[in-house]
Amino acid sequence: MKGVTILGATGSIGINTLDVMSRYPDRYRVVALTANSEVERLYRQCQTFRPRYAVMGNELAAEQLAARLRKELPGTEVLSGVSGLERVAALEEVDIVMAAIVGAAGLLPALAAARGGKRILLANKEALVVAGAIFMDEVRRNGAQLLPIDSEHNAIFQCMPDGFERGLAQSGVRRIMLTSSGGPFLHLPAAEFASITPDQACAHPNWTMGRKISVDSATMMNKGLEVIEACLLFNTTPGDVQVVIHPQSVIHSMVEYLDGSVLAQLGTPDMRIPIAHALAWPERIESGAGRLDLFEVARLDFEAPDLERFPCLAYAYEAASRNDTSAVIMNAANEEAVAAFLDNGILFPDIPRVIRGTLDELSPRRVTTIEEVLVEDRRARAAANGIIKEMKSDYCQ
Repeated sequence: MKGVTILGATGSIGINTLDVMSRYPDRYRVVALTANSEVERLYRQCQTFRPRYAVMGNELAAEQLAARLRKELPGTEVLSGVSGLERVAALEEVDIVMAAIVGAAGLLPALAAARGGKRILLANKEALVVAGAIFMDEVRRNGAQLLPIDSEHNAIFQCMPDGFERGLAQSGVRRIMLTSSGGPFLHLPAAEFASITPDQACAHPNWTMGRKISVDSATMMNKGLEVIEACLLFNTTPGDVQVVIHPQSVIHSMVEYLDGSVLAQLGTPDMRIPIAHALAWPERIESGAGRLDLFEVARLDFEAPDLERFPCLAYAYEAASRNDTSAVIMNAANEEAVAAFLDNGILFPDIPRVIRGTLDELSPRRVTTIEEVLVEDRRARAAANGIIKEMKSDYCQ
């Protein structure tokens, strides 16, 4: 039996992880479930899976959950805050940690899992984007295993040769081809971007995801974050990572070898596939996903991304090429801008404007500790919110 902590259990990745695990009750045991503020959903999950610990990021939500579980599940201890998240990520009885907390908030518990030497199923790309080399150093220093859950990075992992950590060229690899659906506005005229609503931005054509990551997909910032993540996971540079628009989302990514061979991983757009792969690796287990019907797919299309229409991707390539806090600033500004857009505070085209303005306002620097990273993150959020406030003021005039 493998003990599992799920960081972000009430999100789409957490729900899919529990679905896969429920098919193997003799193989996986839920030790801890966490959420930020969704008391009702975590309560129901606790009823079903009876974890040893339940953690709410929000302290008031933790009090509400504890009150509901006290009589029904006295064996489940309720914790709260970052300290509670870090604790359940590093428990001795935990073998696997699903790191699926959205945004930079997932960084510290993911680091705790790395320091605990766990198998980390990384669905939180921001932990790598924000912490970069610091996070990877902790993984190596503590003998942790890092397996990517993003469908694209999981596909690359499956197509890579043994020993890819040495570098692509040394492993016989020429480049990584990172596929992207292009999001819901791939061919929408740019002149219409200002009228895009949050609900439209969250209506992804192929995947069912949370609202923040759905907006990131619509701006192609999600793909930009994945470029940075790929560089760190596979020890390469942004020049060796090519983004390929593939609207069908059937090929999840490709790896081109020096001899001209290209290996691709295909599958239905169902996150249970990479989750099952990482849970059982190097074995294979049933995921519950439907089988791929190539006759129904019928065609596979590809095109190059338009960096003028989707400047967030260009900003990410720029940040990936720098060994400083550019990625920290970019990520923080993006999170604040997306939150403002979802709250109807700014327009869709304002998201890249906030990011560009924040990058131009602040001077990136090199950092060596997680504490310095968090300081830069707070500084960037403050600057981004200042820009957002000015935009709101302009709209009110």
